Amino acid sequence: MAPESDRMPERICMLSTHGYFDPVPQLGQTDTGGQVVYVLELARALTKHGTKVDIYTRWFDQSRPQVDPVPGQPDARVIRIPAGPWRFIAKEQIYDVLPELARNMVSFIRENSLDYDLYHGHYVDAGIVTLEVARAFDRPAFFTAHSLGAWKREQMGGDTDEMERAYRFSHRIAEESRIFRSVVAQTVTTAVQKEKLEQLYGFTSPDVVVIPPGVDIHAFRPLQPGDERVQTGLPERYIFCLSRIDANKGHDLLLHAFDIVRRSVPEVHLVIGGGSREPEQRETAVLDTMKRIIAEKDMGSRVTLTGYVPDEYLVPYYQQAEFFVLPSIFEPFGMTAQEAMACGRAVVASKLGGIRDVIISGENGLLIDPRDPEEFAAAMTSLITDPHLRDSVGKRGRQTISEGYSWEAIAGRFLDFYRRHMDR
Repeated sequence: MAPESDRMPERICMLSTHGYFDPVPQLGQTDTGGQVVYVLELARALTKHGTKVDIYTRWFDQSRPQVDPVPGQPDARVIRIPAGPWRFIAKEQIYDVLPELARNMVSFIRENSLDYDLYHGHYVDAGIVTLEVARAFDRPAFFTAHSLGAWKREQMGGDTDEMERAYRFSHRIAEESRIFRSVVAQTVTTAVQKEKLEQLYGFTSPDVVVIPPGVDIHAFRPLQPGDERVQTGLPERYIFCLSRIDANKGHDLLLHAFDIVRRSVPEVHLVIGGGSREPEQRETAVLDTMKRIIAEKDMGSRVTLTGYVPDEYLVPYYQQAEFFVLPSIFEPFGMTAQEAMACGRAVVASKLGGIRDVIISGENGLLIDPRDPEEFAAAMTSLITDPHLRDSVGKRGRQTISEGYSWEAIAGRFLDFYRRHMDR
């Protein structure tokens, strides 16, 4: 373990190179979800501690400006760097343009006389670029994987060749292994991720630190007396699920379990939010599967697919739900579950993901195996039919998030983490 530095980082360079990364995130677009929120909120919180943060991403849409300030945060900017064709590239296919992205990023930093104390990459593609850019400026490189390729491959299963074609797991895992062994230090969001580093990659290091995601507890909060209830147009009583529309999110499992629930609790609805405004082929295929299940089970009058959820409705959707569900078969953490807890809503979450580090089942949430429809349905039914349980679990969830998971607290932990390793 390196001796702790006395100096604080004055300017940090973060990298999050895939997806649609905007200062006001358009969540639900392809490859654009919790990681974007994570990086933006961490950057905002770091600026409150007096540190300037620039977030670099790939520039593929010429209608967007190259330098894009984060609203309300003059010390945080999104900077877009061109690489490859002027079109979106999915994260599984982005590897080929990363060398050019690294070269162009180095040129931009030099041309603008920018000087960063450290470079921090988020996810494998940004980690690849981070190593090259940090080396060019002789600065320390840090990393947060967010998701582990070997763990995702293990959890998703499926036909090996088909999964390899779709997700390029072999290449991703090889690059992750190289990054783990090359950066100065790294964070993981959960203890189980740290365990998977050892089990699946054979990698251990005292410089792997668990720092969970945070929550904006000022925005995500319970309805208070006197608050105006936003008219959302959703059913009076509904279970809420929010995520990107992707194969690993478990929407099919949720629908099968809800089919059991709705037979015994006729007044409750299921609302599934999230998705791109212009879905691409992979997302459309998942949506088609969901719609087929809904039609086969004749649940059209009880299930609402909202698609993209506008910012002004996000918190009200959480606040007005009976409770929240996170059915993913693979979920490194589960920031939407944290947001729901911050809003005082009880959560039924997959025990296969990292949110199990936050939830003590039966106290501040319920953990289930989403692959077991009876177990999943029983947990949902218990919250629907027992208001006291639902309210007490929701209140404990809010307390958990308020006490340990505000972004201000998480940013402080990151600054301590950087100080311990900056002079390596």
